[in-house]
Amino acid sequence: MPIDMQHQAMGYDRTATMFSPEGSLLQVEYAEKAVRRGSSSIGMVCSDGVFIIADKGMKNKLIVPKSSNKIYEIDAHIITSIAGIISDARVLIERSQIVSQQHRITYDSAIEPELIIKEISNIKQQFTQYGGARPFGVALMIAGVNRNDAELFTSDITGNYFSYFANAIGENDERIKEILKEKYKQDLTIKKGVKLALDIFKEIQKDIFDMSRFELVYINTKEKKLNRVEHQELKEFIK
Repeated sequence: MPIDMQHQAMGYDRTATMFSPEGSLLQVEYAEKAVRRGSSSIGMVCSDGVFIIADKGMKNKLIVPKSSNKIYEIDAHIITSIAGIISDARVLIERSQIVSQQHRITYDSAIEPELIIKEISNIKQQFTQYGGARPFGVALMIAGVNRNDAELFTSDITGNYFSYFANAIGENDERIKEILKEKYKQDLTIKKGVKLALDIFKEIQKDIFDMSRFELVYINTKEKKLNRVEHQELKEFIK
């Protein structure tokens, strides 16, 4: 009997808190598969700021485009993109927005991006440790400016998070990361970084590549404010 079927037969996948004999939390592994079914996002730290570009993966022409954004504002200097179950992400994003607002009221200053990713990761970790609830089926990529430094973080299903120069989440994330390892350079400007990201998407998606499916949000380290670019504006941006 295959190992997966043995696990199911023995009930190791029926709760998020029960380890399999191999030391895995099977519900967490299943949640990771849900993340990899989500549309892709690429984030990069550049010489003049940081950006996230996301494939919205829209297939239903009846949906109003502005209602299906993949990149969300947490604060004026922090953005996040998600891969996985959008409703799960909404809960974490709203919590992040509240934490950011509370920090501004309490300390009269902008919150550091790492404090946001740490708050999200702590919540996600709790849902892998306590019974009666499933893990959050979503990965979040957070980009922001901390003083004069651009920063990029990613939080996975387990609640781990790391800081990155460049990263990808969602569908084909491993292939995208391999290309980024070869072609990413820290001296890239935002404009050149976006062009590289679009070239990667074009290489992977091939015939289904369509510029209108993408949205870009970037934050310049000088302005420290987010800028959103979509559709035809994106073509103008990379000329």
